Amino acid sequence: MKRSGLIVLFALAALIVRPAPAAADLTGFLGLATTPTNRNTRGVAVGVSLVVVGFEFEYGKIAEDELKGAPGVTTGMGNILVMSPSSKFQLYGTTGGGFYREEFRDFSHNGFGTNLGGGLKITLAGPLRLRLDYRVLSLNTGTPILRKVHRFYTGVSVSF
Repeated sequence: MKRSGLIVLFALAALIVRPAPAAADLTGFLGLATTPTNRNTRGVAVGVSLVVVGFEFEYGKIAEDELKGAPGVTTGMGNILVMSPSSKFQLYGTTGGGFYREEFRDFSHNGFGTNLGGGLKITLAGPLRLRLDYRVLSLNTGTPILRKVHRFYTGVSVSF
């Protein structure tokens, strides 16, 4: 009797603590970089997540504004996300790092950068979600024109 009870207990525990299925998503985004002036930004992110931890790769491009002295910045960053387990409204925080390219007039510079931010994913219908994101990009190596860039974007995400 004790042995069969332990087997049932272990079977139930295995069902409860089994890993959640991984979910992937693809996000296209448009937004604004606000440092040192407002400029448009666009990009794409692809990620995979478990219940509360996720990983993503993001490519983003911030437009140059020569008249206002604002360089263009292109980034390719790998990020880790920690998120709420909710499916309708999912809050997340993120941090990561990768490469950047800053360009202004005849100047261009490549280096390593990091980012820190957070956002909200809102389920719209089926696999479609609205994504709101804020990041602070830190251009850490070399001699960039800007050391920090603030970026806000809105995107549409498709889960698969």
